[in-house]
Amino acid sequence: MKTGRCVSYLLFLLFAVGTLAVPAYSQSCALCYTQAASSGARMIEALKSGILILIVPPTLMTIAMIGVLYHKRNQCKRPDSVMEVDGSW
Repeated sequence: MKTGRCVSYLLFLLFAVGTLAVPAYSQSCALCYTQAASSGARMIEALKSGILILIVPPTLMTIAMIGVLYHKRNQCKRPDSVMEVDGSW
């Protein structure tokens, strides 16, 4: 049940980011705009592909890092009974 809840939260988050980020679509790089305006359809498709290629690896690395941190989140915690204060450093 816990895993299903996490997956549903993740899907909701992805949906929210995808639908609420509409103003981000209107922002563009000036160089990309001038290149796309002065070229044909083939160059525009190449620019779109290049943008996707530059976005995918950092996104996958971020997701992988979050996954590792999520699975290792309890590894460094100590039980309260183990910790004793004896005054020595």
